[in-house]
Amino acid sequence: MYSDFDADEAWERLRASRSDPPVGADTGARRKTYSAALEQAQQLFQAAAVVGPATRPVPVFYGLSQAGRAIAAAARSLEDEDWNLGSHGIKTTGFHLAFPDIEIRTDSPGGRGSFVKVSEVLHSPVWEKDPVRLEDVWDLLPTNLRYPLTTRDRLTPLYTSEGSVSEGDHSLLSVFVCNIPDRVVKASTREALSAFLTAYPEVAQHESYVTGAEALPNYVRYDHGGGQLSMNWLMPEGVGTGFDGMATMAERQAHLRAITRGYAGDRYFLPVLPPMKRELHPLMAWWAVLYALSMLARYQPAVWGTLINVDNSRHAVPIERLLERAMNHLPVLIADAITEVSA
Repeated sequence: MYSDFDADEAWERLRASRSDPPVGADTGARRKTYSAALEQAQQLFQAAAVVGPATRPVPVFYGLSQAGRAIAAAARSLEDEDWNLGSHGIKTTGFHLAFPDIEIRTDSPGGRGSFVKVSEVLHSPVWEKDPVRLEDVWDLLPTNLRYPLTTRDRLTPLYTSEGSVSEGDHSLLSVFVCNIPDRVVKASTREALSAFLTAYPEVAQHESYVTGAEALPNYVRYDHGGGQLSMNWLMPEGVGTGFDGMATMAERQAHLRAITRGYAGDRYFLPVLPPMKRELHPLMAWWAVLYALSMLARYQPAVWGTLINVDNSRHAVPIERLLERAMNHLPVLIADAITEVSA
């Protein structure tokens, strides 16, 4: 991962947009909401920066929630009063369970809740009555790759890069897929890889490995475990404007962008968690995790105090790192989301 998370630069982008807002938020109540919500979001993040883990989840989450109002105000797909958000649209239960097993649910599609409506404009799923475990959403964040909550098998983002796209004398998209877990790499069989990739629909649709359709996976192994694999996808029909009808580099990179999710300049293949129908947008994964942490901090302060005690809790350092990175990652993701929904 080579992202440069410059939170100050992202806030500059967001502040500059308030005098020249996106088309969807350039008049009337939408413009006022866009500006006021971003001001509140920035002030809440500034407040979060001067407090510790005991209270940080609360201002960070509400900063993100207020930024969600600006995202909705800027969304060109929302008409009439659909941009004016109502309740949270997300809930947590199971605080009596172990921290990784806390349950997260959402409201139904079409609701006015913030999580539901922002998910709609970002083409991200909601999952209603069937709960998703906190650990499973935690693992969707690229920042948590090195910070597992348990020793269970994980489904984490698979990093890729437009810079690793191979031009070649063929009309395939050929690219490295990184962060394949150690259990799959050690097995080194087509069957193990195929079973793992069932959770990654876009990767599962690959055409072959770079060494041939019938070859075994030829992993590049990492020293710390796991590895990466060069994989091929067929290009969409009708693509091939380069020499001899081959796909150009720009066309191959565009296809990679179409089958991956962006994360502040990087590209990832994301898993689809049951009961979701597609992959969760990274901003909404942050939203779900921070909502759960903020509810713990607000309504279960004794439990939260135990979880963040570095002398006794194995979760304390991962939580600290998550909250630190939230301060740097989220402003960039918020600015990118506003660009995405207002395009």
